[in-house]
Amino acid sequence: MAHSHLQRVRILYKTILKLHCGLPQELKILGTNYVREEFKRHKKCNIQETKVFMKEWTNYAITLAEQLGLRGPQTGSPLGVNLSKNDLEKFKDDQICQLYELLEAAKSDKN
Repeated sequence: MAHSHLQRVRILYKTILKLHCGLPQELKILGTNYVREEFKRHKKCNIQETKVFMKEWTNYAITLAEQLGLRGPQTGSPLGVNLSKNDLEKFKDDQICQLYELLEAAKSDKN
């Protein structure tokens, strides 16, 4: 049975929120708030943006699942992935601002 686009978005969203349950409390709150805002912000994006959005958030979910060691505790790895200069060049200005705000929020939660 094929899922509609809306069902796929909901499944991805719920999967990410479930994965966040495995994060340390500070990261869970920060990450969950960010995910909620991003999914709300992209409700009415065009088809091309939707494809990129779904691909990137699916990759995030897969990476997070691998880092959390969902195939067993011995399979986990350190959380996070460094962004390359090439990755950053693909971001729009508002995305760079969001990334900076996320960095600042993460720093302030550590203090």
